[in-house]
Amino acid sequence: MTDTEPTVAETIARALSRHGVKFIFGQSLPSAVILAAEEIGIRQIAYRQENMGGAMADGFARASGQVAVVAAQNGPAAALLVAPLAEALKASIPVVALVQEVERPQVDKNAFQELDHLVLFASCAKWTRRIGTADRVDDYVDAAFVAAASGRPGPAVLLLPADLLRETAQPAAHRREACLSAWPLDRTRPADAGIAKAAFLIAKARCPVVMAGGGAVSTGAPSALADLQEFASLPVFTTNMGKGAVNEFHPLSCGVLGSLVGPTSLGRFTRGLVEDADLILQVGTRNNQNGTDSWRLVRPGTKIIQIDLDPQEIGRNYEAVRLVGDAAETLKALTQALKTQDLKARSQARPGLADRIADAWRQFETVRAPLLKQGTGGIRPERVMAELQNLIRPEMIITADASYSSMWVVGHLRAPGEGMRFLTPRGLAGLGWGLPLAMGAKIARPSAPVVALVGDGGFAHSWAELETMVRMGIPVTIVLLNNGILGFQKDAETVKFGAHTTACHFAAVDHVAIARACGCEGIRVEDAANLQEVLKQAFAAERPTLIEVMTDPAAHPPISLFAGTLDH
Repeated sequence: MTDTEPTVAETIARALSRHGVKFIFGQSLPSAVILAAEEIGIRQIAYRQENMGGAMADGFARASGQVAVVAAQNGPAAALLVAPLAEALKASIPVVALVQEVERPQVDKNAFQELDHLVLFASCAKWTRRIGTADRVDDYVDAAFVAAASGRPGPAVLLLPADLLRETAQPAAHRREACLSAWPLDRTRPADAGIAKAAFLIAKARCPVVMAGGGAVSTGAPSALADLQEFASLPVFTTNMGKGAVNEFHPLSCGVLGSLVGPTSLGRFTRGLVEDADLILQVGTRNNQNGTDSWRLVRPGTKIIQIDLDPQEIGRNYEAVRLVGDAAETLKALTQALKTQDLKARSQARPGLADRIADAWRQFETVRAPLLKQGTGGIRPERVMAELQNLIRPEMIITADASYSSMWVVGHLRAPGEGMRFLTPRGLAGLGWGLPLAMGAKIARPSAPVVALVGDGGFAHSWAELETMVRMGIPVTIVLLNNGILGFQKDAETVKFGAHTTACHFAAVDHVAIARACGCEGIRVEDAANLQEVLKQAFAAERPTLIEVMTDPAAHPPISLFAGTLDH
């Protein structure tokens, strides 16, 4: 910082520091802001590409409970932020994007890399504004953090004209001192009457169940849900995004459902509990296509109580009793209200429910057992998950790429404690984000072991960030499932059209050589018997490591789309 009056860029950096920001995911632009931020101790995590930087910020926000900050140049760099910000919008993740703009006198003159950023970000951000004068800096920075972290969280974009950043900041009439980085920012809860009604309905229901989505893993929600599950003897399912909200070894935990209901899935044996339910308590889930198996899981006539921060999401696809509020606060209030209700029926039903759920897990293990054997086509991903299961701990963070990688993680790993984080890009499910999600999560929680499960198709989007891991000192373990194909694309096309396109098969790639060229440890595994020891060594080493597992291209998760076709 200079000894003179601060510039707008320096004032932005100070405002970020006030909000507790310690990291900016950037690539040196806007340079004035990054220089000012680094001078006061804010570390730049210098990504190789903006798409990946946006996903790193997403992973950081999910793992830290803090608003993340990503920065980018105007024009093509800003355009590359659209996809990760769209994921953050759909997945309700708070990210503040600082995007440089051309100098104000150059606007509408075809300046270099000039683009209408207000239009560009209109579909993928909650809030987009441009700082126009040197006396409103703190106002706009605070407004960006409030937009990102309040209500339903999501991305906010603050546009920064390059010439304004060099100007001397004008003192504001009213000093700002608040730190607004924690999310959810406002811990709201429904009125007592709504809570009491919901408690009455749960107590009187014959077969109530809980479906927990992404909102159930927000700060404080897992412990509140665990208390409700135990006190009211409620069986709990999660969506893909809600994975980890509850301890899946609890006798009333039913795992992930959604579209994972094929012949060898846990859902094949647990979905009957949802079909039998006369009431579903939904916690922070949007009733989207994947979470409801294309809206087939909820039986017509089932009563629904829906907890969500976004009032527009409640009742979108199914009419519901409305509980608008933060998941943690609402669940706490609901548990308290249930203490005034007669829960004898719930207690009496509990042993039978626990037996039914335990039997479903046993049946799942039985049908999965043959799939753990290595075939001639390579190692089965189910075996990889089984070996990883033996090593996971509640403090570990597991991320996954979109498509099959996410399905293997949510369908085959079992969370050993409530609040364990499984980060998957299920908002838009774009390929390539498993690794940068892991990198952001590791920066947020450096003491936590972080594992990224990726496929060879998705990993091709993020190879360059191997160098970032080494240069920035981010010790993530990557487990790469290399089957040589775009698995979901090939299988879905085969089911729908009886053939698949030529894009589905790849040439052979030596990913271990790529990793080593970037300075990472690289190991190839072709024999399943070696998996356990390789994983143990990678976790113990705490250095950037790629484990390339040569997997069976015929393997696919048991999703409903394949039932009766690829799966019999």
